[in-house]
Amino acid sequence: MSETLERPTAETAAEVLYEAADGVATITLNRPERMNAISGPMLARLSELLVRANADPEVRVVLLTGAGRAFCVGLDLVDATRGSGIGSEQSAAAPSVNLDLRTAPPTVLFAMDKPTICALNGAAAGYGMDTALGCDIRIMGESSKLAAAFVKRGVVPESGGTWILPRLLGWAKAAEVIFTGRTLSATECLALGLANEVVPDAELMPRARAVAAEIAANAPLAVQSAKRLMRMGLAEGFNDHVHHVYLQFLQLVRTQDFREGMTSFLEKRPADFKGR
Repeated sequence: MSETLERPTAETAAEVLYEAADGVATITLNRPERMNAISGPMLARLSELLVRANADPEVRVVLLTGAGRAFCVGLDLVDATRGSGIGSEQSAAAPSVNLDLRTAPPTVLFAMDKPTICALNGAAAGYGMDTALGCDIRIMGESSKLAAAFVKRGVVPESGGTWILPRLLGWAKAAEVIFTGRTLSATECLALGLANEVVPDAELMPRARAVAAEIAANAPLAVQSAKRLMRMGLAEGFNDHVHHVYLQFLQLVRTQDFREGMTSFLEKRPADFKGR
């Protein structure tokens, strides 16, 4: 048997919120009294909503954020120390032979074709940091921070950080961040390239929504193909990659959106893309 995430409940549904409008799905971690610390059911709910957004043809961009003063401080250590939840003695006493990560949020997030934006409204630590790094674009409020505190808690970046950080920062800088367990301010994240933008806290969501709207206005099939090709390129040589790009290009020039893109350009008007 493979271990799977706990099933989400009605209570969990209130702890991970979903709203879709104007081509943008907003997913909000909504446990502000615990700084959005994630439980097992919340992880299952997050995966469920990411899959839902990726499958919805009306959704063109996914915006991930947190309620309250933190984005996500990681896995729920309070439950673990009380003997329940992820990492507790109870869960450690019955280890699974096979750990099925195919439906875990980091894997689902990586496999998504829809662009993802993380609006970092406060601290992102541990699992929260890895989740933020798993998004395509990060916009940080000026008081937000990334805390790579894994080794200070006796674990490793368990949610993709050891794969993502060396690719974003290079080996030496990633080693420094992970091995020291350092907390990085928003300004430091911007300088390192971990953040695309840093804005005043009050402007975070308006700015994140503006970027999402800018992406959503483009041809969605082309945007999703571009992301898919970028992901494939991480594991391909140049010649193989160019071949795959050309195959995608041949598909796109047969779409209505391609014709609309060319026509709107010649007519000097905004394009009205339909995703077909």
